[in-house]
Amino acid sequence: STKLVGSLREDGKMPTSFVADTTTANAQVRSLSETVRLDSRTKLLNPKWYEGMIASGYEGVREVSKRLRNTMGWSATSGAVDNWVYEDANTTFMADDELREKLLNTNPNSFRSMVTTLLEANGRGYWETSEENIDRLRQLYQEVEDRIEGVE
Repeated sequence: STKLVGSLREDGKMPTSFVADTTTANAQVRSLSETVRLDSRTKLLNPKWYEGMIASGYEGVREVSKRLRNTMGWSATSGAVDNWVYEDANTTFMADDELREKLLNTNPNSFRSMVTTLLEANGRGYWETSEENIDRLRQLYQEVEDRIEGVE
């Protein structure tokens, strides 16, 4: 983890991290921050990707949730995630009524995980957002919890 190494260095500087992208014939080396931004744009926040995942059903919603959780992992270990990634994820998956209901109805447990991931990202200081967004997430958490527990 780059944060750990930074905490051990006398000057406190975090090392630069690079990722070799070998997914195409033209392998490229990018900074970790660049890689996280690219991954966010091509997967997590790309309508073609997430709509395809959600349309595939229960496991697809789990995959979207897992990708959001992994994004927070990059924040925790490297600080390499820009605020806009969380803001856009919130706007895409929580603020859009139709998509939110589709996620909730298809896989309530994974939807709950997405809500808790966003709340945790904010609580840990990885995501700065409005109090209105946090209040909505807390309300959504209670709603999904009630649905999972069978409370009317």
